[in-house]
Amino acid sequence: MKAKEIHEMTDDELISKLAGLKQELFNLRFRHATGQLENPMVIGAVKKDIARVKTVIREREIKKA
Repeated sequence: MKAKEIHEMTDDELISKLAGLKQELFNLRFRHATGQLENPMVIGAVKKDIARVKTVIREREIKKA
């Protein structure tokens, strides 16, 4: 996911996207622990997406204050 795409989202979309990414990370970790995950690099990509979304949310909180 590109940073530009994240910046174009609304606050509600960002919160729902964050929840979805956290759920996806949980599922990936579970699959990795059971040996069913073929590409463990996906876990790192999802973590980076979570960080990007959290960063944009925090930036907007600071702008509002």
